[in-house]
Amino acid sequence: MKIVLISANTAQTPYPVYPLGMGIVAKALLDAGHQVVQFDFLHSGQSFEKLTQVLLSQMPDLVGISIRNIDNVNLASEQHYIGTVRQIVLAVRSSVKVPIVLGGAGFSIMPETILDAVGADYGIVGESESAVVDFVADIEGGKRPDRCIRAHNLVAPKNIGSAQYDSDIIKFYLKYGNMVGMQTKRGCIHKCVYCTYPLLEGRIFRPRPAVDVVDDIEVLIKDHHAGYIVFTDSIFNDDQGLFLNVLHEMKRRRLSVPWTGFIKPGNILEEHVLLMKETGLKAVEIGSDAASDIALKGIGKDFLFKDIISANDIFVRNGVATAHFFMFGGPGETKDSVMEGIENIIALPGTVSFMFMGIRILPETPLEKIALRDGVIEPGRDLLESVYYISPALDRQWLEKTMLEGFKDHRCCFFPADKFESSIKFLHQMGYSGSLWEMLSPNKMRRSQRSIHPMQKG
Repeated sequence: MKIVLISANTAQTPYPVYPLGMGIVAKALLDAGHQVVQFDFLHSGQSFEKLTQVLLSQMPDLVGISIRNIDNVNLASEQHYIGTVRQIVLAVRSSVKVPIVLGGAGFSIMPETILDAVGADYGIVGESESAVVDFVADIEGGKRPDRCIRAHNLVAPKNIGSAQYDSDIIKFYLKYGNMVGMQTKRGCIHKCVYCTYPLLEGRIFRPRPAVDVVDDIEVLIKDHHAGYIVFTDSIFNDDQGLFLNVLHEMKRRRLSVPWTGFIKPGNILEEHVLLMKETGLKAVEIGSDAASDIALKGIGKDFLFKDIISANDIFVRNGVATAHFFMFGGPGETKDSVMEGIENIIALPGTVSFMFMGIRILPETPLEKIALRDGVIEPGRDLLESVYYISPALDRQWLEKTMLEGFKDHRCCFFPADKFESSIKFLHQMGYSGSLWEMLSPNKMRRSQRSIHPMQKG
């Protein structure tokens, strides 16, 4: 069967992200003997004319559309993406008369709602690389599949395959920091109230074999000339130490390539940071998410702000660029904790911080239940239209004004979080290769200098 896969993502903040999910599905279909063409809407310049040209030239038997995000989860500067998906579906309908199937993380968050909203024929929920092969076989055999297939197979690591990286598409993304995504494991054992990772990928960590991961890294470097790897795992440094298998395999092969990933605060050992550095670590996003102990507890974190300070310190001391994303207004947040959080963030040394107001409420998360309990949303509320939790103890206007005032004179603190965007685009156009955190890091000129956060003083 001939299949055209379309990545519908148009988000470019903080930088364009290679459509890894589409590539994994493409590889599974190719391995099953199908012909597959990948079309990336962002790579095409968001051109419906180019999409139509591809469809008419290929005349596929099936079209799959991958939805990465439904919106940008940023109350201060909202962007919505489902309307674009609806337009893509209409463009497909006007070009070819074939079944259209949806998938991807964004789709899986609220599948039936999105399926109805965009007018596609079918949807696959969850990890679709195995389910899509069965789905195509049913279509080929004349069997009508279920309209919405739930493909949650969240146990066997063998189902986590490699991606089929498209050479033309990858060249586009290499222009934006020379960075390409790579997944070493799926799932998350943690209980953050707002997060969909456990719903989409399961509540345990399921690693890929380290040999397979490093094989893929070598393919990206040798065949596609990628100069920077982004590990897209929910958490890279899992408490089980699965990440060490990847690092040791990279070291065994004497492979050092610039990379970045998401790091959880707490129990970060110097020897692990040194091993990360040896394999090429350049920058990390520390999974802070809230800026005071009260706010951290409210969103379900199992660490304190002192652990954030410690994590930041160990990476900064070792010359690694760091970044933090903080959400204000979560469950339990008060005016006092907001003020404390602002002070805590400003005092973090050698890093950059991005602030968000409110927390996007998504279906089936603990935050949805909290929002119902606190009267932030009504029962039956359609969450496809973005809705944000802000603690009933806070007034939105007060929160926004307080955050703007609190961070306005601090060049490494960004609120709204996307106010740096034009500068980053310029640096990418000038050929800068590297992560956002490196570009903005205040520590570049003084990597060996160590500052002390007020909370660390005796």
